[in-house]
Amino acid sequence: MSTDRVRAIFDDWAERGRAEGMEYGHAFAARMGFRALELAAGQRYLDVGCGNGYTVRWAAPLVAEAIGLDLSPAMVARARAASTDFEQVAFHEAAFPVHELEPASFHGVFSMEVLYYLPDVDAALRAIHDLLVPGGRFACVVDYYRENEASHSWPDDLGCPMTLLSMTGWRGAFQGADLEVLDQQCIQQPLLPGESPGWKHAQGSLLTLGRRRE
Repeated sequence: MSTDRVRAIFDDWAERGRAEGMEYGHAFAARMGFRALELAAGQRYLDVGCGNGYTVRWAAPLVAEAIGLDLSPAMVARARAASTDFEQVAFHEAAFPVHELEPASFHGVFSMEVLYYLPDVDAALRAIHDLLVPGGRFACVVDYYRENEASHSWPDDLGCPMTLLSMTGWRGAFQGADLEVLDQQCIQQPLLPGESPGWKHAQGSLLTLGRRRE
């Protein structure tokens, strides 16, 4: 099953210390998506595929409750270990979608580099729609998408099936789940001193921001 393969990949990455590398590598695009949620005091936040929990820690001082969900036991263990100083946070080991989460209870949902691994992207987006309060926002950031040709070898490289959508395809998938698309953009990471230019600086990460209609 693809879920078993994805779990094995992320467990391996966590055990080899790559979780913190992903936090660093994804931080610029993740911050932009996270800020677009416009979280406020008293709200609830969910990260689908939270990795080592870095966005949950970003959210913790801003909201009433911040939850991270990941199918990798090793990633969840790292998230919990790194978050002991934060109140009102929780991490759950589970593949998305899950039925234990209360419908219409989250004001902001975030996902970084996760949805294309799921066996049914449309079902996942419908589940996210149902978890959002009316007016709640979902920020989805992916690096594997049709316009980013540098990513197209990843399924073969990892031995794992992935769903390849174009920018238009992601918009249509959001709309099919009754998520109003508020914004879509490619986020180009700034080139740091001594860094060689690559696809993150040229093509960038794809952010699609949606909202559950009122």
